[in-house]
Amino acid sequence: MSLQCGIIGITNVGKSTLFNCMSNTKVETTNFAFSSNKSNIGIISVPDPRLLELEKLQPTEKTIPATVEMVDIPGLTKGANQGEGVGNKFLGDIRNTDALIHILRCFDDENLPHVDGSVDPIRDIETIDFELQVKDLESVEKKIQRYEKLAKIGDKDAKHGIEVLNGMKGHLESMLNARDYKMSDSDKKHIDDIFLLTAKPIIYVCNVDDASAISGNKYVEQVKAALKDQNTEILTIAGKMEAEIADLEDIDDRKEFLSDAGLNEPGVNKLIRSAYSLLNLMSFFTIGPKENRAWTIKKGMTAPQAAGTIHSDLERGFIRAEVMKYNDFISIGSEVKVKEAGKFHVEGKNYIVEDGDILHIRFNV
Repeated sequence: MSLQCGIIGITNVGKSTLFNCMSNTKVETTNFAFSSNKSNIGIISVPDPRLLELEKLQPTEKTIPATVEMVDIPGLTKGANQGEGVGNKFLGDIRNTDALIHILRCFDDENLPHVDGSVDPIRDIETIDFELQVKDLESVEKKIQRYEKLAKIGDKDAKHGIEVLNGMKGHLESMLNARDYKMSDSDKKHIDDIFLLTAKPIIYVCNVDDASAISGNKYVEQVKAALKDQNTEILTIAGKMEAEIADLEDIDDRKEFLSDAGLNEPGVNKLIRSAYSLLNLMSFFTIGPKENRAWTIKKGMTAPQAAGTIHSDLERGFIRAEVMKYNDFISIGSEVKVKEAGKFHVEGKNYIVEDGDILHIRFNV
């Protein structure tokens, strides 16, 4: 899937540190503001314990996880919409993403000065929101101008579109985000094609010091209080600790490090899975002696569409999908036993694939 999740935030909050923990594409991290002049793209493997369980029952030559694409966007600051700091270029990079991960600095460090002089994650949220809202206002106003020309020649749909856009304009002028604006599905067509920045789904990551990795701190509590009425996820991750874990090559060393820190798994694993879900993605599996693999699809895809992610020929010549549910396969123990238990399904073109389905596609081209 070509969907992207953008990592955003004020400069010097730990975006690149967390990106490096997740990606094989390493980027430079420094203590200097605006030290980066480009966004970095990484293909991130999605941690999925189910693959390990599948391998116990279906030994294989290689195991391939699902992936998600993430973009590390350099830090924004006040005035970005007017070209300050890295400016408009990176607001454009945000527009190309499908969902956002907003990293918030929730730690004190005298050696890493905050660009605004003090640590205040709520102010940082407001700063980023304002910059995005200003760009969204520009987009809305430009479309209103286009619609006004159409309305003058009697286009009734354009007249209604102006009403919808003016409602959104007032919402943004009140320093509110487009994702929180209520409108009907039919009215969304007037908004969807301008790809508003603040309409994108978002999760927040509180980047904390090592001691606050489990229980959080006062900054995390401030963020939770400020966002309590929003339908969003808030994660707490100790970026510096995550970087140390990521540097350990030995799996046993990582497990020992995590155990000493009181963690079951790296925090970035939760972040990756949350980003995957935020993009409305899920996985199905194909298994066999040569390869066990998780495939990335959008929720709601049919069996032929899912087959197309493997190869276009499978979608074009789709005949049927042979389906086992992950839980059935794991609990019963083999494909033969799943069939004997009556849990093996043959599905046609209208079947909606579910998360964790194990598929074998029959096709003819």
